[in-house]
Amino acid sequence: MRYPKYSLVFLLSGLCTLGSCDLNVEPSDAITTASLPNTSDGLQNALNGAYALFKDHIAFNGTQDDNLMYLRQYYQLSDFASDDIVCGQVTTDPLYYSFTLNHTATQTNTRYFWYVSYKIINGVNTVLDAAERVENPDAATQQLVGECYFLRALAHFNLVRIYGRPYSHDPNAPGVIIRQSLADEAQEARATVGEVYDAIIADAEKGAELMNQPRGVQYGSKEAAWALLSRVNLYKEDNQKALEYADKVINSGRFNLTTAATYPSLFANAVSGSETIFCVAFTQIDNYGKFGSIASMIFSDGNSGWGEEFASASLREVMSAHPEDVRWSYIVPDTNDAGDVQKLNGIEKYYISKFSFQDGLPNLSSPILFRLAEMYLNRAEAKAKLGDTNGALDDVDQIRQNRGLDGALYAQQLPAGMTALDVVLQERRMELAFEGHRNFDVYRNKRDLNRAYWGYHLTGLQESDIDLSTEPGNYPNLTTSWESPRIIYYIPVDEVLSNPECQQNP
Repeated sequence: MRYPKYSLVFLLSGLCTLGSCDLNVEPSDAITTASLPNTSDGLQNALNGAYALFKDHIAFNGTQDDNLMYLRQYYQLSDFASDDIVCGQVTTDPLYYSFTLNHTATQTNTRYFWYVSYKIINGVNTVLDAAERVENPDAATQQLVGECYFLRALAHFNLVRIYGRPYSHDPNAPGVIIRQSLADEAQEARATVGEVYDAIIADAEKGAELMNQPRGVQYGSKEAAWALLSRVNLYKEDNQKALEYADKVINSGRFNLTTAATYPSLFANAVSGSETIFCVAFTQIDNYGKFGSIASMIFSDGNSGWGEEFASASLREVMSAHPEDVRWSYIVPDTNDAGDVQKLNGIEKYYISKFSFQDGLPNLSSPILFRLAEMYLNRAEAKAKLGDTNGALDDVDQIRQNRGLDGALYAQQLPAGMTALDVVLQERRMELAFEGHRNFDVYRNKRDLNRAYWGYHLTGLQESDIDLSTEPGNYPNLTTSWESPRIIYYIPVDEVLSNPECQQNP
């Protein structure tokens, strides 16, 4: 059946517990698209619309909110709950619930992320439906179809990471709703995490098979699908598969690691970057400035951006041993005329510029979702878990050599008190900081998240109240167990109330 539309105002009035909540709900699976011409040009135009949904500000719940954008929510829901970013003050933006872990089913950012994710999925399903009517599809059409499978796999993967527990915890835990056809019933139960992973892998494999005419790094490609498969299999702990797909990307010949000289300009020039496998391309037309850009909360040059969240003391401590590391170039201290780092509510202001300075603009970038350095680190982690310590350290050293650390290579020697996995995860933290990895890396490896530093994740407290030499148990949200239900978000109220088959997270 085609997806029906529902109006749930009468069901939802009085259910919102945090501020006003005006819910005139159309569930995500109610999204419909006009019929498409089954030509390559028609399919391409429709598919480009799906790509645009990663960066556009689209109306949600009858309202245009410039703070709502897929990538803004993706990075905030992941990184802002990690130990890499510290919150400098109380904010009314729902991103604050990531810092405090005080999630609700009614918070706007998680509701929007669910909505726009299924809108993307519905869009590519519509293209696939039209493509099925193309007789004798040429290579260009097959490329577009492959991109559809890649985008559907990516959207489902990000959904299951945000709303479902890690595969390594329990593959039979509730995942998300799998949408693979316009004919799917509107009211569907959540598939298990394992079932969602199976669907993601099948889609990515099919996409890789079909994509043989790459259109540029701002579009899906065979290598982008391989990169996704490397990441998915790593999360699944199928380490041999993770290694094999990382090898495919590394050996493809299409990409090269940036060097100590070129790395500092990578993220401002993502589309032409030698490491970029897949990015979402923004242009100056997409410069959202202070309102709604990814950078606006984590960077300010004094004239643009809110600059209320900073690189944490925890991350900076890990990096402090090597000031020559060029990865410091993306951690920018806000200093006064005397050169002292300024503070906000007792928190040192170290801005983050990974999403800044495309075309010289402080709030513009083309976020990289897959890049070559991750493939080396995926391979290193897989090798560490397969018992190949020397191979894992060699891959880590490939990264360090290209980040200005020629004098600090491991040379197949583990530091005292560290395992190969410890080394790899520490390198992932430094290399992939602020790119949406840290939270998932910690919890999928069944490690607790330690935020033993002053910040507004310590709810209800002030800096003067904190004495971290006392028992951590005295402070809520100082340490988050990997077993905590708060490491994932609630299924949005919109879906739960319009779809009785959909089970809520505890």
